[in-house]
Amino acid sequence: MIKFNMADTKIIDDVHHITPKRGNGQLRREIWVNEQGNVMRYNLAYINHALCGEDNGRIVGYDNQHGYHHRHYFGAVTPVIFTSFEDIEDQFQSDWTALRSNA
Repeated sequence: MIKFNMADTKIIDDVHHITPKRGNGQLRREIWVNEQGNVMRYNLAYINHALCGEDNGRIVGYDNQHGYHHRHYFGAVTPVIFTSFEDIEDQFQSDWTALRSNA
């Protein structure tokens, strides 16, 4: 079980809005680090309510809320093996790129 510390600092809180011409929706990126600079919490998501009415419109996303690392994909949630935050970012980028290529 992952435990979060109130002393963790949110260092990134970005939302990038995607124009309808480019696919619509938004990319969301939130990252919290501890005092040593290690990523402790994260939320990476592509959200598009027009494509998915479930899971708050999340098409694909990765986070470690609820005590474990997992992937959201069109309403389904599955655990993922965590090796590093950089690996999770790469997985998210691959998923997002594949979805965009198929649109």
